[in-house]
Amino acid sequence: MSALRASAPHPAAAELRCWKLGTFGELRSLRAALREAIQTHTDEVDDLFDKMAVVATELATNALRHGLPPTEVRLLREDDHLILDVADHDLGTLPELDRGRPLGAGGLGLQLTKTFAIDVGWYRTGSTKHVWASFPG
Repeated sequence: MSALRASAPHPAAAELRCWKLGTFGELRSLRAALREAIQTHTDEVDDLFDKMAVVATELATNALRHGLPPTEVRLLREDDHLILDVADHDLGTLPELDRGRPLGAGGLGLQLTKTFAIDVGWYRTGSTKHVWASFPG
């Protein structure tokens, strides 16, 4: 396994939307609300939404499964970037890429995130751990 690069996202990013999740059942409504938010803030909807929906779902699933509640998903914007920032309250574990895991064995969320996003990282605050991914927007 290898650790994800530690770094805060774009410092001047403005929050466009925020969703708090407590269960896996809320992922469907997250995707629908994310589509609506992307349509509001960019002209490039379908391909961008497909990539961001996968990433938002994977990161939120990781936070719900491995983190401590509540999970918070924020959509941010800075200049020509849209940023997904997913937080949970487990400060004791680091987000790690498992490059050796075979396909179909799960655990590919961060690898998919690195494939679809233009930049990925993570950071901690006093009470939360965040994984973020940026996209052209």
